[in-house]
Amino acid sequence: MMDLVLQGWVAAEIARARKIPIIGQGGITSAHDALEFMIAGASLTGVGTALFYDPLVCKKINAGLAAHLAQNKLQSTTALIGTLRTGKPSDLAVSCAAG
Repeated sequence: MMDLVLQGWVAAEIARARKIPIIGQGGITSAHDALEFMIAGASLTGVGTALFYDPLVCKKINAGLAAHLAQNKLQSTTALIGTLRTGKPSDLAVSCAAG
């Protein structure tokens, strides 16, 4: 099974190539998991099987996301979407143009 970082990278590549929103789903059990998908390019994340093991997992994920935003002085998760940098020339061009 692919790890979440690799899944997220694949999502980012698809999102960039197709210019479509991506929903990251599969293995999300924590705020860290959701953040990985968002940073990789997912506009939304979905929780599935984790709900069977912990019915309060969404509340915990939301609290973790809120804590991450506060710690990094961000207003919204939108600021995180697609910020993954792999070192590829296309990423460097985006970084230079943005900043």
